Amino acid sequence: QVQLVESGGGSVQAGGSLRISCASSENIFTFNVMGWYRQAPGKQRELVAGIFSGNIRNYADSVKGRFTISRDIAKNTMYLQMNSLKPEDTAVYYCNAVRHGTDYWGQGTQVNVSS
Repeated sequence: QVQLVESGGGSVQAGGSLRISCASSENIFTFNVMGWYRQAPGKQRELVAGIFSGNIRNYADSVKGRFTISRDIAKNTMYLQMNSLKPEDTAVYYCNAVRHGTDYWGQGTQVNVSS
C-alpha cells in the first residue's frame, strides 16, 4: 500500500514563503503523475500543480509564477515551493499520486497565510 506523508505546512505572513514536502513509501518514478491539491474551508478541492512523466509541469493560474513543483527521485519526495504567499492560499494541501489509474492521497498539511 502506497503511503504519502506531507510535511512542512505552517503559518506565515502574506508575502512570505513555505516549502511543503510529500514523502512516498514507494519509488516515485513508478507514478504516472504526482500533484498537489488544496482545499480551503467551504470550497472544493482544487489542483494546484502537477508533475508528469518527462518532468512536464502544470500549474493553476492562481499560483503561476509563485509556486514551483519539483521532485527528488533519490529521496522519493515531491516538493511545492510557495513564494509570495497570499491569504487566499490558506488551505489544507494534499499530495496526490496516480499509478495505473489508482489515486493515492496523503493526509494533508495545513498552510495558513495571514494578512
